[in-house]
Amino acid sequence: MGEKVVATGFDLSDRQRYRRKLQQCLTALDRLLTEKRFDRPRNLMGLEIELNLADSGGLPRMANEEVLERIASRDFVTELAQCNIEVNIAPHRLSGRVLDQLAEELRIGLTYADRKAGEVGAHIVMVGILPTLTAQDLGGASLSRADRYKLLNDQIMATRGEDLVLDIDGVERLTTTSGSIAPEAACTSMQMHLQVTPARFAAVWNAAQAVIGPQVAMGANSPFLFGRELWRETRPVLFQQATDTRSPELAAQGVRPLTWFGERWINGAFDLFEENVRYFPPLLPILDDEDPLRVLEEGGVPRLKELTLHNGTIYRWNRPVYAVVDGVPHLRVENRVMPAGPTVTDVLANVAFYYGLVRALADAPRPVWTRLPFSAAAANFDAACRDGIDAELLWPGPGRGGPVAVPAVRLVRDELLPLAAAGLDAWGIAPADRDRYLGVIEERCRRRTNGASWQAAAFHGALERGMDRHKALIALTQRYSELMRSGEPVHTWSPELP
Repeated sequence: MGEKVVATGFDLSDRQRYRRKLQQCLTALDRLLTEKRFDRPRNLMGLEIELNLADSGGLPRMANEEVLERIASRDFVTELAQCNIEVNIAPHRLSGRVLDQLAEELRIGLTYADRKAGEVGAHIVMVGILPTLTAQDLGGASLSRADRYKLLNDQIMATRGEDLVLDIDGVERLTTTSGSIAPEAACTSMQMHLQVTPARFAAVWNAAQAVIGPQVAMGANSPFLFGRELWRETRPVLFQQATDTRSPELAAQGVRPLTWFGERWINGAFDLFEENVRYFPPLLPILDDEDPLRVLEEGGVPRLKELTLHNGTIYRWNRPVYAVVDGVPHLRVENRVMPAGPTVTDVLANVAFYYGLVRALADAPRPVWTRLPFSAAAANFDAACRDGIDAELLWPGPGRGGPVAVPAVRLVRDELLPLAAAGLDAWGIAPADRDRYLGVIEERCRRRTNGASWQAAAFHGALERGMDRHKALIALTQRYSELMRSGEPVHTWSPELP
């Protein structure tokens, strides 16, 4: 959830002073880009995974402080609600056997964390939305006790000025209200980072936006929320509604939501930071003592704390990141669209598909975003969230014609998997890792199975055998947890519940 901040009040002048400071930060960023002060390319990637805590009955367990105390590792940190934690994997170079190395690190870390969580009656479940969560589980009292979560909640709710409304119409319909942003905590996601040079940033970001639809179609894993079956990947629409500072009237006027797909292809990283400042009033106007322009004049590198904090409160699905490490600034693209799980193998398959595809598309002599309208990429995202692996996606056809609708499984199998393989080769990924993890995506296509379709099939099978909804969701969650620990990828799971 971004920077560690201390809960405090803001007076009427704070936002004006903060806005002026943001403009100074933008000027400093523009100078850094013009002067080419950024880190050289090192092919570095990073990974964060949000996790659920559940008890032995599959119900949410509000115990993240106790669990983290026992884990006692800086790799594991709090998340928004007390039933969430997050694991952060140290940056790795994209080359060689890195995918298997990441898989081994994740297995070891999650096994250890799960064992320590068991000491307080909790288990780790790696899933986009825990199927047994109820609206009553995620009230204001469920927020983690860190100041930054309370402050973020208070500012979003004060800006909105009324209860949040969740209204999601999918297989079934869910309509409810909330007096806090706690429902956002139902979303447990995976974030993939890629460090890039300023010269490559636009191509990588545009490529990442173009592949969001296929990514979600292949990896959807969040079909249930508060006892209702909704979209195959319900997280994005839930996240948007649970962070929406707009009244219905402002939404009707076209004011942009904090959780935002965007509206155009870009020419450089500055475009995104500038849009964030131009379109979004500051939620957390916390001023730093640094004068970024003076730091530049003295030959230093400014931290741009106001800009990075503001940027962290705008939830683009591909977010630009500015950071300073060892005195050198760098840029990253943070891909935030994927759900957690189902297994470590599935996670690494999603990782391989994303990094391979983005590399191939960013390197292409005829970029896909010159042939695919931005609105089509946004429509693909929506279709993939709604329909998952059964979605139809728009993609450039042969020749110079416009985009055509293609079943996601055919698009991925016939066109995107070969591109992803070529991209992994360009990174220098070992062929064994490339084939193993892209083979998982291929099998999902062949069997038309991912985490969301397995959950839905298991749930409906239980209902058909006479189980009531509540017990079916519990049985589903318990079986999911068992199979998650087996490590076998989700396309191999039988949907029959014990």
